[in-house]
Amino acid sequence: MQFEGVDLFFGSVQALVSVGFEVKEGEIFGIIGPNGAGKTCILNCTSGYYRPRDGSILYQGHDLTKMPTHHGPAIGIARTFQNIELFKGLTTIQNLMLGRHHFMKGNLPAQAIYLKWYRRKELEHRGVAEDILDFLEMTEIRNKVVGTLAYGLQKRVQLGQALAMEPRLLLLDEPMAGMNLEEREDLARFILDINEEKNVGMILIEHDMEVVMDICDRIMVLNFGTKIAEGIPEEIRQNPDVVRAYLGD
Repeated sequence: MQFEGVDLFFGSVQALVSVGFEVKEGEIFGIIGPNGAGKTCILNCTSGYYRPRDGSILYQGHDLTKMPTHHGPAIGIARTFQNIELFKGLTTIQNLMLGRHHFMKGNLPAQAIYLKWYRRKELEHRGVAEDILDFLEMTEIRNKVVGTLAYGLQKRVQLGQALAMEPRLLLLDEPMAGMNLEEREDLARFILDINEEKNVGMILIEHDMEVVMDICDRIMVLNFGTKIAEGIPEEIRQNPDVVRAYLGD
C-alpha cells in the first residue's frame, strides 16, 4: 500500500500534511507519535471514513480515496478500533460470523427459507469462524455473550472478527490500550502469529513503545500531522527528532 502526498483538513485545521509512506506486503508497519499527531487519521483515510483533500492511497490497483468504506473487506482490508466495536448482546461465535458477512452471497428468500445450498455455505463460514476461535484460543468463550467478557477478551474477539474477513492488510488502532501486562503479551503473540502464519500485513498504531519496537518491521513517526521519521526500530529509537517530539526539548 502506498500513501502519496495525503493532506487532510477539518475546516481550517490541517490534520495530515503531505504524508507519504509505503507498507510492504506482509510486513508490520508501526505508526507512533504524541497524542493528536494524526495517527488514527491515517487509518480512517485508509478505510475510507475520511476523505483527504489531496493525495492518493493506492492498494492492489485501487485508489482508496475514491472507494466507498464498505468495499474495504472485498479488496482485503480489515480493521480494529480503539474503542471496542462489537455487538455486545451476541456471542463470540456470532460476532465472528458477522465478519464473514461480505462472503455470504445468498439472497433474502434463500436465507428466509434456509435452502439446503445456503445451509451448506453457512456451515463452511462457521468452520472458518471455528478455526479462528481455535487460533486465538477462544474456544472456551465461543458461546459467551460478548458483553459479559473481560475487556481483554473483548479486544481479542474484535481481532478475531477482523481476521474472519480474511484480510491481506489489517489495520490495528491501539489494540492493546487498556490491557494489563499479561493481556498485552498474549495479543502481541497473536499479532505475530497472524503475520507469520497467515502472511497478513499490518499497520499498527500503539502507545506501548516496547511492543512497537519488538514486533514492527518498520516504524513511521508523526508529529502534528507531519512525518518526522521512518525506519527500522533501532533507527527510530536513536532519532533525535523523535526524542524531541516525545520529550519536548
